[in-house]
Amino acid sequence: MITSRKNSHLKTIRQLRRRQGDRALLEGPHLIGEALAAGLELRSVLATRDFLSSGAWRRLQSSLPFVPYEIDARLLAEVTDSDSPRGIVAVTRLPRLGAAELPLEGGGVYVYAEGLQDPGNLGALARVAEASGAAALCLSLGSVHPNHPRALRASAGSLLRLPVAVAVSAEALAESLEPLGPLWAALTPHGGRDLFDTAVQGCVVLALGTEGSGLSAQTAERAQIELTIPLLPPVESLNVAVAAAITLFELRRQRVS
Repeated sequence: MITSRKNSHLKTIRQLRRRQGDRALLEGPHLIGEALAAGLELRSVLATRDFLSSGAWRRLQSSLPFVPYEIDARLLAEVTDSDSPRGIVAVTRLPRLGAAELPLEGGGVYVYAEGLQDPGNLGALARVAEASGAAALCLSLGSVHPNHPRALRASAGSLLRLPVAVAVSAEALAESLEPLGPLWAALTPHGGRDLFDTAVQGCVVLALGTEGSGLSAQTAERAQIELTIPLLPPVESLNVAVAAAITLFELRRQRVS
């Protein structure tokens, strides 16, 4: 059993919480199960004694390629990001794409998010992007990393499956998607065309900014159309993940109707 805070596995987990890169920390049986279903290779798995005697472990056990390291429950709680750890964590390699590596999907919708800082919002955005059939999610330089533990949990597995590009500039994205000739559509809280009265067909880049600062001037200038969700007063704006969900499913409705 792992009982020392100096254990090498715990050092790795602490590093992943401080700095995200090509590796990711998966917390809880659901996320680990989703990773295995997606074909990801687990590098190490740590579990508490209570978890290893639970029904959740019995359901997961047959899918794991090796037996987890047993760890003291208090130590696991110290190194996990979750407020209520579920008794098991795993480390996997989860590299992200650059703009040039994005899949090219004719008629696809590419979500471009600028300055997204909240990992929970990122996870929710990835979830609705995958659910609506988006081709990929692209994050600007300075956005929260998609391998952040809270982002991974909030995505409920979507960030393990959806193509995600990081540190992408609008210019690099435009260059990569040039063969598709996409329409750049900026989602804005005021002054754009009514989302539900505007036909948007073909390949689309849906550009999203934060509630506070919106899109950068460079990206806003690239937009060929601005879309606005009609809101009843006194509500002036929506959370970025909620606004994206409404827009993405309206674009999907237009394509399948």
